[in-house]
Amino acid sequence: MKESTEGRAGLLYGIGAYGMWGLVPLFWPLLKPAGAIEILAHRMVWSLAVVGLALLALRRWGWIRELLRSPRKLGLIAVAAAVISVNWGGYIWAVNSGQVVEASLGYFINPLVTIAMGVLLLKERLRPAQWAAVGIGFAAVLVLAIGYGQPPWLSLMLAFSFAVYGLLKKKVNIGGLESLAAETAIQFLPALAYLLWLGTAGSATFGAEGAGHAALLAATGIVTAAPLVCFGAAAIRVPLSTLGLLQYLAPVFQFLLGVVYFHEAMPPERWAGFSLVWLALTILTWDALRTNHRSRAAIAAAAAVAGPAADAVAGAVAGASVPAVPLTASEHSGSGDEPGTTAVSTPSARPGR
Repeated sequence: MKESTEGRAGLLYGIGAYGMWGLVPLFWPLLKPAGAIEILAHRMVWSLAVVGLALLALRRWGWIRELLRSPRKLGLIAVAAAVISVNWGGYIWAVNSGQVVEASLGYFINPLVTIAMGVLLLKERLRPAQWAAVGIGFAAVLVLAIGYGQPPWLSLMLAFSFAVYGLLKKKVNIGGLESLAAETAIQFLPALAYLLWLGTAGSATFGAEGAGHAALLAATGIVTAAPLVCFGAAAIRVPLSTLGLLQYLAPVFQFLLGVVYFHEAMPPERWAGFSLVWLALTILTWDALRTNHRSRAAIAAAAAVAGPAADAVAGAVAGASVPAVPLTASEHSGSGDEPGTTAVSTPSARPGR
């Protein structure tokens, strides 16, 4: 009963996280006449304030000492902060310049880019269906490039920057809230300096456009942190395979907003390119679900076969009065992705495995 309740709560948290990420294009236009860079700087400054308050409430500070003792992790965090700054800034500019559909394409392509990077950088091996999905995704980019007269640079920038960010986060391997705190701490001083420079030059919109506009700029911290908190709550309650499916909610919402709400053009070549991307993601999702099902079946079969032997060993151990050794948290969780379960390969989380 408890597991069922936790699972439902995790699903709602996941829908909330990806739903907020999908609906955020409605928020950035509210911040005009602030430009994309000014909005980005406010997002960095206020995100650190919000995350700092959250960590203060949770009393989670021990990770800072460990991080400062690891120059390698600090370097990776600094690079991740730079990469996500490019991603954030590009996305804000895309939305406020009327390119929501193309921005959504970037996040549709992202799982395919992540898989390709796994092959090229991590030497991971792909299954045939994954190769097919990547090939179809490449064909989609070609179709869009021919239709546009140039490659969809904005979509590719968003897809590659977020894929690189995901790779760096995987190597750093610290919690989402802690990671965001470290990244925004690095971003804070340059962002604050830029905002102060805007203020002295008389170009800042903060305060000049009224209290409501200033409050909206300050709310960028909540807009950044809230979906991350929901995502973290979902990640410990539902399998990664479920999160892998939920991740498509965000670009779907973005695409629908671009077409239905912002009335962006969808010429035939754009429909063709998007259709190929959706076909690739369908194949990728089907392959992930099939692999997940086979893995669970194999584990269940192995457990059934090993059961009698395990009982015999347990009886022998009990008879010998050997004290049992309790599992540590990391041993119990296996991969650390979900406590007490086996991690499942998904397009976004574990490419090619």
